[in-house]
Amino acid sequence: MILSRYERMIAKRYLLPGKGEGFIFLVAGISLAAVMLGVAALIIVMSVMNGFRAELFDKIVGLNGHAVVQGYGGRLPDWKSVLTQAKATPGVTSATPMIEQPLLATFQGRVEAVLVRGMTVPDIRNNKTLKGKVLSGSLNNLTANAGKIGIGARLAENLGIQIGDSLTIINPAGRATPFGTVPRQISYQVAAIFEVGIYDYDKAFVVMPMEDAQTLLLLGDVVGMIEVETVNPDKVGQILEPLAAKVAGRAVVQDWRQMNASLFEALAVERVAMFVVLSIIVLVAVFNILSSLIMLVRAKTRDIAILRTMGASRSGLVKIFMTVGVTIGALGTLAGTVLGFTFLFFRQGIVNAIQFATGQNLWDPSIRFLTELPAQADPVEISIICVMALVFSFLATLYPAFKAANTDPVQVLRYE
Repeated sequence: MILSRYERMIAKRYLLPGKGEGFIFLVAGISLAAVMLGVAALIIVMSVMNGFRAELFDKIVGLNGHAVVQGYGGRLPDWKSVLTQAKATPGVTSATPMIEQPLLATFQGRVEAVLVRGMTVPDIRNNKTLKGKVLSGSLNNLTANAGKIGIGARLAENLGIQIGDSLTIINPAGRATPFGTVPRQISYQVAAIFEVGIYDYDKAFVVMPMEDAQTLLLLGDVVGMIEVETVNPDKVGQILEPLAAKVAGRAVVQDWRQMNASLFEALAVERVAMFVVLSIIVLVAVFNILSSLIMLVRAKTRDIAILRTMGASRSGLVKIFMTVGVTIGALGTLAGTVLGFTFLFFRQGIVNAIQFATGQNLWDPSIRFLTELPAQADPVEISIICVMALVFSFLATLYPAFKAANTDPVQVLRYE
């Protein structure tokens, strides 16, 4: 939309407050602020939702892989052949044997439910989710048959345990005796305390070498599952379809979608719902632009009539008022984008400040699953939000602009 010199001058004049036009300018300012807040709210909420999904995916999939080949009854006797088949499957980048079993742990009379995971020593030390998350001790201290383990930070906090203390793990399915089954209890020295960042894992996770887990669970040379990672987690089902056919009858293949279906589906539905609801806020803000332009047209009726008598075309008047409305929408969108990114950058500090001011814990990791408020801005999504706000602003200018263009100068100036 190209404006002539006089059209640009008039549009600029209408954007600035004139004598006796303070109320119209105030309404226009409120319209700009409303668009700004609506766009900022959309950017903040959608980025936080994206951050939730990304954090959960990275940490849950980082611990559990893109898929697992699970043996029936939690046992995979011929795991070496399955491991070979998994590594030979096109699209598979790694396959790792492991044992996972919920058990009980006790320390100085306190008892907690734990999730024991047995992994090979190299896999423990090179796990990308555990790496760099160790708060005290070292994963390098975990060696086969050394009686050392790593535990989550919340578990250590709940039990009051520190590096060097001995944690007793109880396996209820112990050895059978003439007097019944005796639970198996083995004490392990805590060699590392880590914080993954997912509360449910940090409060229950116990990592130990594979050999120690096999001894604790009386498995012999048996594992429970094989963790598999692929080149594309979104196509994991298609990639592992040949492997699933080969292990049918001996094991089942479950990918990350199936293992966490309810969680990720809930996040997807919530993202769509929040986008729709917050888009309505932007739409309501745009109605303010419509009302301010209608008031501007009514206030400038005499000026419009004079412009028409001086030769201003209808299309020129349409462009003038459309420019005014779109400019308000564009400035609001720009300000909203800046405000949204500013909030995201300081998000954790803002949450902490609100918690300090109100005395309320707004971010309880036991409820919200993650220990910090995550955020991940999607450029495509933000572009869609900005374009949507600009389109709404443009549509809001149509009625006032054509109303101004259809002003009859004869009727307006008859009694002047």
